Amino acid sequence: MLFPSHPAEALQHCCDLSQLWFREFFLELTMGRRIQFPIEMSMPWILTDHILETKEPSMMEYVLYPLDLYNDSGYYALTKFKKQFLYDEIEAEVNLCFDQFVYKLADQIFAYYKAMSGSVLLDKRFRAECKNYGVIIPYPPSNRYETLLKQRHVQLLGRSIDLNRLITQRISAAMYKSLDQAISRFESEDLTSIVELEWLMDINRLTHRLLSKHMTLDSFDAMFREANHNVSAPYGRITLHVFWELNFDFLPNYCYNGSTNRFVRTAIPFTQEPQRDKPANVQPYYLYGSKPLNIAYSHIYSSYRNFVGPPHFKTICRLLGYQGIAVVMEELLKIVKSLLQGTILQYVKTLIEVMPKICRLPRHEYGSPGILEFFHHQLKDIIEYAELKTDVFQSLREVGNAILFCLLIEQALVSPSSSSPLSLLSFPLLCSVLPSFSHPFLLH
Repeated sequence: MLFPSHPAEALQHCCDLSQLWFREFFLELTMGRRIQFPIEMSMPWILTDHILETKEPSMMEYVLYPLDLYNDSGYYALTKFKKQFLYDEIEAEVNLCFDQFVYKLADQIFAYYKAMSGSVLLDKRFRAECKNYGVIIPYPPSNRYETLLKQRHVQLLGRSIDLNRLITQRISAAMYKSLDQAISRFESEDLTSIVELEWLMDINRLTHRLLSKHMTLDSFDAMFREANHNVSAPYGRITLHVFWELNFDFLPNYCYNGSTNRFVRTAIPFTQEPQRDKPANVQPYYLYGSKPLNIAYSHIYSSYRNFVGPPHFKTICRLLGYQGIAVVMEELLKIVKSLLQGTILQYVKTLIEVMPKICRLPRHEYGSPGILEFFHHQLKDIIEYAELKTDVFQSLREVGNAILFCLLIEQALVSPSSSSPLSLLSFPLLCSVLPSFSHPFLLH
């Protein structure tokens, strides 16, 4: 058996894969029509991109190996060809390829953990029911991203690169965008979508918890406050939109059903549909994690769209918190005060003028039909008042909806699932403040 006289050189020569990068011969064949090839024609990037696109778990932890070809090419350019311009060309391609590599890898990691969170939180009964009908909602296949997230000293062209830090920067930006998209989606819909907003926040919270095991991220509360524009402001985007929907849609266009303890939209709207901004189209992993999960959660959410009830009020309490609820209550009191002292007061004055001066109770011998007809005749002018149903009753509806909203918020606060000192607020406060809005005409 023969042994090489210079083992180190022989080993270096055997391991040298730099020729997989050099393409000068093919550039000459183009006769000057191309001065360089795109990275899509670079062998190191082709191999790296193939692993990223196929997402093969067994190959993912070796995704950095093809990039080592650039080290061989750089070494060969400096030691064999001794050409600085050739090394500069390699370095420029490495910068571009590595940026693309970090971009794709970070998006894949974020999408993987987001889909994992959405799958874990998906209702098990819904998943089982879908399976009974032959619809399988798969969990994301396991992958080996943990190995890549441990890489803090990747050697590339003489540089030591902290891959974990670069991925953390992009995933942090993706997390902020995901939270912002969830709030923007809520701002583009009515009050019923508050339930969907909480689901999205829960999925983002679990995603943040899973990612925090492998990288250093800002706290979820800090990210949420920044996305909600609530870092220095007393209230954020969610609180503002809740009040906006209450004022322009909920109070005038919903009616309360006491038997179901729910508000439902009236068949005939009394105000124009509020103008809402449409959310931007984003990748599925910015919502629930994947297209199948988006469809599944949309089906579940559809059962909460046609009413506003206890689930929505409990969600409002959890998302708005003490400060947000206080702001909404304060603004509702201003609306009620404005209606009582403004619109309703003026109509009450007008109705009092047409009320009969004397209206005694008829004898019981007339029976119920007779007594009803008597009062119908006495109050004929009021019944025929043109603006009674359109303006007076509508204003009373808005006042009643505001009072019921405060009552149901209080019930949500004192329920076992929403223990909070907020119960000191709401309905008792409203009842104590309403008498101060009274007017002599309203007391008669």
